[in-house]
Amino acid sequence: MGRIVVISTGGTIASRWQGSGFAAEADGQEVVATAPLPEGVTVELVDLFSVNSPRLTTAHQLTLLRTVHEVLADPGVDGIVVTHGTDTLEESAFLVDLHHHDARSVVFTGSQRPMGTADGDGPGNLYDALLTAANTRGLGVLIAFAGRLHAARGTVKTQAVDLDAFADPSKELLGKIGYGKVTMLRTPQRPAALALPAMPEVPPRVDMVMHHADGDPVLLNAAVEAGARGIVLIGTGAGNATPEIVEAVRDAVARGVLVALTTRVVAGPVTEIYTHGGAVDLVAAGAVPTGTLRAGQARIAVLAALLASHEVGERTRVLREVLAAGGSVLVDA
Repeated sequence: MGRIVVISTGGTIASRWQGSGFAAEADGQEVVATAPLPEGVTVELVDLFSVNSPRLTTAHQLTLLRTVHEVLADPGVDGIVVTHGTDTLEESAFLVDLHHHDARSVVFTGSQRPMGTADGDGPGNLYDALLTAANTRGLGVLIAFAGRLHAARGTVKTQAVDLDAFADPSKELLGKIGYGKVTMLRTPQRPAALALPAMPEVPPRVDMVMHHADGDPVLLNAAVEAGARGIVLIGTGAGNATPEIVEAVRDAVARGVLVALTTRVVAGPVTEIYTHGGAVDLVAAGAVPTGTLRAGQARIAVLAALLASHEVGERTRVLREVLAAGGSVLVDA
């Protein structure tokens, strides 16, 4: 079936008890050894790092991105599986997807329970990811978890501790994995892949600010003063805030800061409905609406746009282009 390279980065799937809690400790060889291999699949390992995913930095994520490209430079590789902590998996997977130009699949997986537990989900998830990487093409970056298959774009962690941890709240399920078979339910639409960015000496700062009752521009302005080159504003409803925040957004954009507008609501698109500080005014002030992308992935989209160009107008164009793609086509199950 195929030669699959596993890139190990840590997370719960590599975690052991540390006396007061669990933390990533196992290396990639130990992680791979927990799972049976699908028939006909051979595995090679890249032991990249082993950290809890809340500790990941942009530098970690860009290292992972470059490693994926280096692995796929070998035409004999049939696919990649990335084992990753679930807390920021949606961010890393989306970053890789935005720069993924290859027909071969890159499949992210992890676990909700630490390795070695009697009811651990890591071995099954890893088996499913290997099966998916060996049997799918042309779908971009995928997430295999709890017998379900998700497109990287739009998929977020929806359960803090339950095993079925990931979903795209705004779209139908992408596919299912079971009984040694991968069944696709739809085909994701993706924008043209971005060029692989250079490794910056200091990655651009991108902050997130959430609106709420009594929300004011203090944190947004503080992010700008701290050197943020990008900001994700997490609005209420369909992407709304206040007139004072609109003015702060306008000032930030005038200073060359790339501002994206998402919402704290679980599902549905950012939509220009309301004025008096709503999405109508925020977009007019220069904020770029993110559609159905939520905060973590909106931040990755802003980061990718900042890495793509040094020119403010081009960065905005890239961000809009990245955000414009995101539909899907249903296929027969």
